[in-house]
Amino acid sequence: MFDILNKLGDVKKKMDEIKSRLDNIYIDDQTPDGKIKVTVTGNRKVKSVYIDSSLLLAENAEEISENLEAVMNRALEKAERISEDEMKSAGRDLLPGFPGM
Repeated sequence: MFDILNKLGDVKKKMDEIKSRLDNIYIDDQTPDGKIKVTVTGNRKVKSVYIDSSLLLAENAEEISENLEAVMNRALEKAERISEDEMKSAGRDLLPGFPGM
């Protein structure tokens, strides 16, 4: 029983370490022309958004919105994959032989 509790404590500690590490992993994505750029962390938090000043006209609002949505979603998908890989790796290390790891 104590072995299981110790193992769970190890898992929590490892997950906290992973979360901290993911906060320091930055994922960038941008439109093909580089006029809209987004940076997110491995924990899927938006850190920065860049929109080229040439786009900042009222008639470009829809284009900006569509491109920003696409760029952010791609960056967040990349962050999700990195996060999943980190968690799976930790699970394999801490719980060898556990299904799904």
